Amino acid sequence: MYSTGSKSLIRQLNRSAVLNLIKREGPVSRVEIARRLNLSGAAVTSIAGELEGLGVIQSVAQGPSTGGRPPTLLALNAAAACVIGIKLAIQQLAAVVVDLEGDVLDGRMQPLTGHTLDDVRHSIVRLAADLRGEAGGRSLLGIGIGMPGVVDGSRGICVDSPILGWQDVPMAEIIAQDLRLPVLVDNDVNTLAVAEQLYGHGRHVNNFVTVTIGRGVGSGIVVGGQLVRGRLGGAGEFGHVPVDLTGQVCECGRRGCLETFVADAALVATARRAGLIGRRQGVGTLTQLANAGNADARQIFAQAGDRLGVALAGLVNVLSPELVIVSGEGMRARRHIEPALRAAIEGHVFPPLRGVELVVDEWDDTKWAHGAAALVLEAFFSVGRDKSINGGAMDLARFVAEAV
Repeated sequence: MYSTGSKSLIRQLNRSAVLNLIKREGPVSRVEIARRLNLSGAAVTSIAGELEGLGVIQSVAQGPSTGGRPPTLLALNAAAACVIGIKLAIQQLAAVVVDLEGDVLDGRMQPLTGHTLDDVRHSIVRLAADLRGEAGGRSLLGIGIGMPGVVDGSRGICVDSPILGWQDVPMAEIIAQDLRLPVLVDNDVNTLAVAEQLYGHGRHVNNFVTVTIGRGVGSGIVVGGQLVRGRLGGAGEFGHVPVDLTGQVCECGRRGCLETFVADAALVATARRAGLIGRRQGVGTLTQLANAGNADARQIFAQAGDRLGVALAGLVNVLSPELVIVSGEGMRARRHIEPALRAAIEGHVFPPLRGVELVVDEWDDTKWAHGAAALVLEAFFSVGRDKSINGGAMDLARFVAEAV
């Protein structure tokens, strides 16, 4: 005999299964849903009625008759609600509003004036308030935030972010209190991996790695179709792989991390030592020099590409992905980095694993924000299946009820 709690969980699981099938296959009839999910017609009718009452599905047409009354077809009501995704970068916030299908309705950038918790908190709250006004009357289900550093998404905590100077910050709880909305946070490169998996280059593969270079170096790893987060959400700290123990001291306090050779600060330091740029000039000036044909500037980028490629070859040898995606701010200089990067990967990958696809992509903060929004959509469509918002299980009806 099932307990009341067991029956409630089964109901949530069935409701989630019905909703996901309608999202994936709709328009679809109740009879087909019952057949595909091995549920009774009465159960599907009850769940569909509940979902229509919540506004997340709608009747859109009648299907072909097999001799009796034509069946009513059900589809996701993408316009019923929306989600905000925010990418927290060192200098700005990038944000998008998406509907239930993940289609972008609006987006904008907002400069950050400071990096204290209060600075960032107020900027996020202000930006979310502005975007609410652009939601076209849709209910706002929640906010996803991608941020740099080690982030424990299951608890909504920024464990450690050297770039921001934060440790053990309960980010999701703080923003949720201000906005009175469900909030999910994750490492920003993880949100990019989610975006690639759902909407980008990773849609048709089960195993891929996305690597970003710029202010730092990070990676998002998808194995068997699942994002690998690891203990405390720390998987993917590719920039802190030690590559030369006699190298420079990294921002993390250790010596010789990959970041100290290929991140923006490392390239700028090398260029200044060579007398190519001045103390007040940065990677933008170095890129301009390379674009203008300066051989020394081009060599700095080529060396970074080679070093990154060797490290990536090691990653390929360990994970054997079908696809490697390289992007980030550093790819503004892609034409000076990419040839050496490709050559190094080809030269150092274990021969049986050669042939891995390499995509070098342009920098686009809105894609990261899109991935942050997808965190909330994933939770919404997976309620009752071990997902959580701010550390607690989120029932679909409660999720919708808490939307504003």
